[in-house]
Amino acid sequence: MLSSDDVVHRLYDDPEVVSAVVGRFGDGVLDTSGAVNRDDLGAAAFAQPDGLAFLEGVLYPRIGRAREAWVAEQRARRPAPPLLVCEVPLLVEAGLEDRFDAVVVVTAPDEMRRRRVQERGQDFDERRARQAPEAEKVAAADMVYVNDGSLDDLDAWVDQVMARFATAGN
Repeated sequence: MLSSDDVVHRLYDDPEVVSAVVGRFGDGVLDTSGAVNRDDLGAAAFAQPDGLAFLEGVLYPRIGRAREAWVAEQRARRPAPPLLVCEVPLLVEAGLEDRFDAVVVVTAPDEMRRRRVQERGQDFDERRARQAPEAEKVAAADMVYVNDGSLDDLDAWVDQVMARFATAGN
């Protein structure tokens, strides 16, 4: 599985990306070792009207190239994996729905999502205002899971989805 979040973590080690981020948001987004502090960067990006758009312009093309390279690498393996999964948290916002064979969305009721975001120390309303409406994400999906139960329930559903798609590919 390729996680866009993992790719972004690696990109924040890229000197070119670090330079662009510091050039835009200042040294305050760096920790004491000189690495990008994602929490501080997030706060700085959300504080500026076009801060997120700037980050998207820096990161999205690089994330896309990393995804394409990973897919090519996986397809070249012998035997090729039966299924490739890319986790893309802002898929709809980035307009990437048509880049995948299927879109799977895991959602939850607003109050549950609010609580989870606040538990991470983030502002739910601010983040939601910069994301596509949940209904739009659900409409773009081939399969949807409402994650309002246990992690075991979610794991079981994911196993079913993985088995279904892996079987469909054979």
